[in-house]
Amino acid sequence: MNRLTASIAASGFACFALLYTPQAVMPQIAAEFGLGPGSASLALSAATLALAVVVVPIAMLSERTGRRPVIVVSVLVAALLGLVLPFAPNYEVFLVLRVLQGVAAAGVPAASMAYLADELDKRKLGAAMGAMIAGNSLGGMSGRLVTGMTSDWLGWRGSVLLAGVFGLVAALVVVFFLPRAQHRPKRAPSGMKAALKDPVLLSMYVVAVLLVGTFISFYNVAGFQLTGPAWLETLVFLFYGFGSTAAAFAGRLADRFGRGRVLLLCIGVLALGALASLVWVPLGLAIVTAGFFASHTTASGWVAARAPSHARGQASGLYLAGFYLGSSIGGTSGATAYEEWGWSGLVLVLLGWLALAAMLGQNSRARVARESTGAIVVLPRRGRSSSPSTMPTETERVSAGTSTTIANGSGPPS
Repeated sequence: MNRLTASIAASGFACFALLYTPQAVMPQIAAEFGLGPGSASLALSAATLALAVVVVPIAMLSERTGRRPVIVVSVLVAALLGLVLPFAPNYEVFLVLRVLQGVAAAGVPAASMAYLADELDKRKLGAAMGAMIAGNSLGGMSGRLVTGMTSDWLGWRGSVLLAGVFGLVAALVVVFFLPRAQHRPKRAPSGMKAALKDPVLLSMYVVAVLLVGTFISFYNVAGFQLTGPAWLETLVFLFYGFGSTAAAFAGRLADRFGRGRVLLLCIGVLALGALASLVWVPLGLAIVTAGFFASHTTASGWVAARAPSHARGQASGLYLAGFYLGSSIGGTSGATAYEEWGWSGLVLVLLGWLALAAMLGQNSRARVARESTGAIVVLPRRGRSSSPSTMPTETERVSAGTSTTIANGSGPPS
């Protein structure tokens, strides 16, 4: 792993350690402020919804100012807000601080995907995305463990403060070690248009909403479903270690076998985990965690590889907007479903979301496969040649899981 990839992984570690700390102490927050599971989930959703709103503008800002300044300022401000958060006198102020923290943290995911795509060869992009998502996973696990394991004797406020200190240390590592860019982002007025007109990219934005909504829904209500002391319930967040391993593995698989094929496999693992949770919740959470981070790695890598060079920031921003919109709305919707229908009802709802994600993934894979065979062509304007204006790249053919072999005319058609 080179210095850039390691530093980007560290920035994700710091960001996610700060962003998701309230999730581990959500039952304690609910008890102090007299909240139900749906209302308490706003402790997480307020930050992620704010992030979803501003991530696209910040991604576009990174096209002008450069990726590194955006990441550095973002991770530092988010860490400083993490130190203020536990001193909130009431739930309303707590939510306002969480909104500000979500806005501050937005720069890390907004610029990271595009930064890697700018600096690295596309053949190495899947593995780099896997390392980035693994860093996110480890950060989310560490932040939750710090708060959950200490909340019984420090209280939720003391444990959140400790997590803030932890996040600040990680942020300082990013400031000192994140390398300067070797390539300036390519700017063009048509960047947002390009990010919005590609059906495959549009599908991945929706897939992001569905995947993270499923994942966050499980963890938002896990503390209410499991019984025991807070430190024992917190041990389920160790499953994020499975997510880190799965993310790195999925990135390499996608580079080798194609993102479309691997994405469908990973969504299948997520569905299997949902069903397994009906038998034993911790087992289901372990499988869901691995499946989610593998799916997220594959989908985000597909976006980074598919987007034109002048639209990488916008495409990454739109994908992440979907991701955090799903975290906010999907997570709260899942908690409400659990409140109304219990764990079985929640599983049924989430299986429906995953079925839709799989359908979108299959349609995207089929579309790229048709592009690679020339079944989809771009019609010329009047008076111009009838040849297609573009041909799919090898990266796009691999992304679909289709063959990249070039026929030499000596063999039978395949």
